[in-house]
Amino acid sequence: MEHQAVAMKMLVRCVILLALFTLGSPIPLEGHSKAPHKLLLISFDGFRWDYDQDVDTPNLNIMARDGVKAKYMTPAFITITSPCHFTLLTGKYIENHGVIHNMYFNITTGQKVSYHGTQGVSMWWDNGSLPIWITAQRQGMNTGSLFFPGGNATYRGENVNVKKVETRTHTWGNETEWRENVDTVIRWFTQQDLDFVALYFGEPDSTGHKYGPDSEERKQMVSQVDRTVGYIRKCVKDHGLEDKLNIIITADHGMRTVQKGPDEIVLNNIENFSLSDLQFHLVDYGPSGLLVPKEGNLEKVYNALKNGHPKLNVFKKEEVPVRLHFSKNARITPLVLYGDPGYVIHGFAKLQFNKGEHGFDNDDIEMKTIFRAVGPSFKQNVVVEPFESVHVYALMCELLGIKPEPNDGSLDVTRNMLDEDSISDGFPASLLHATIGLSTVLGVLLLSFIVTIITVSVKRHKKRKRAEKSLSTETITEKC
Repeated sequence: MEHQAVAMKMLVRCVILLALFTLGSPIPLEGHSKAPHKLLLISFDGFRWDYDQDVDTPNLNIMARDGVKAKYMTPAFITITSPCHFTLLTGKYIENHGVIHNMYFNITTGQKVSYHGTQGVSMWWDNGSLPIWITAQRQGMNTGSLFFPGGNATYRGENVNVKKVETRTHTWGNETEWRENVDTVIRWFTQQDLDFVALYFGEPDSTGHKYGPDSEERKQMVSQVDRTVGYIRKCVKDHGLEDKLNIIITADHGMRTVQKGPDEIVLNNIENFSLSDLQFHLVDYGPSGLLVPKEGNLEKVYNALKNGHPKLNVFKKEEVPVRLHFSKNARITPLVLYGDPGYVIHGFAKLQFNKGEHGFDNDDIEMKTIFRAVGPSFKQNVVVEPFESVHVYALMCELLGIKPEPNDGSLDVTRNMLDEDSISDGFPASLLHATIGLSTVLGVLLLSFIVTIITVSVKRHKKRKRAEKSLSTETITEKC
């Protein structure tokens, strides 16, 4: 009994130590894990890096004074909406996250699904990479998406906690609706206590396509964007979120004027090339093209196209320049095409009529976009050098204090934006990850110690009982 009492006392002490350790750990056992600060990611689609230079943008200017501004940000290639937004959400180049186009397609059946329809095709998005909202939710946070590309898909059976999805006939330029959407996001933060929200605006992209990036209509839309930035910051202040909410404003790509005239790229007009030699093609979608030649026709098609037009770039999949990170994915077709800046690719005939386009080489200065940030975790009145959009994900994970998924970016690129004193007021992601690992190791060791003590105690108790029983038997025998 004495050994049992000792073992029980030691067990109680170990349980108390384990409980104290658990209470002292930042890891929640269940429920909602609080971020150091909330985070709002905003994308104004197609906002070129210099759109604020020919328009008066007082609210964007004030935001730059109060926070951080990059000279410009380089998007991933190909520079179109869904792939570039998914790079922001995952921190991966397009060849690594697999959302290689705005349209879902099937090269066997020839099926092509529109941009809006593809938003609901989960297998296009759920391709092995998780958007930041799923990662955050798995670590105890609440997240939302309002119109953000990828927000209507399911990832490994999980959806973003709260979402609003645009209708098929949605128009993007209604300023009244913009303010209503901002109000919705503020309610999500204040009433539903969300930690992260991704908010998307389809402008000035739509206006840039229709009227061109140098048009008065585009300039007016930039003024609307600026008014909306002012409204967002006013709402944040009015609801007491200034010291609780970090805001990142960025975009997916820029915009360039489309070249019109007799030298436009029309594949059907290229000598020795025939569309009938293709099993599948995805062209007439800006300056990019994806081709699957019929079996045995790869070299024929490639040789016909590679010198077929002075403004047309043609690559076998494995020969796409490494800097573009657009070759190492099974979804990328055997031939990849893109036009020189300003030149779109027509298939049968000139069927594209936009005055502005994107999708060009991401080295093109007019494909560059904006990055602005403000909030308690950011320095003030700082201008940083250009960087790639692939690095935004690591920054957002740090701001939320979550462990990132494997990605192609680095926090080192954006660390100079952060107010280190402010970020440490929360619980930095790097320290959180170290604590999680230490907690796990110590917890396992402590439990192993408890089990060992109990096992040893029980064995000793049984051995003592056997010895007492043996001694008792010998005594009885001697008396007899």
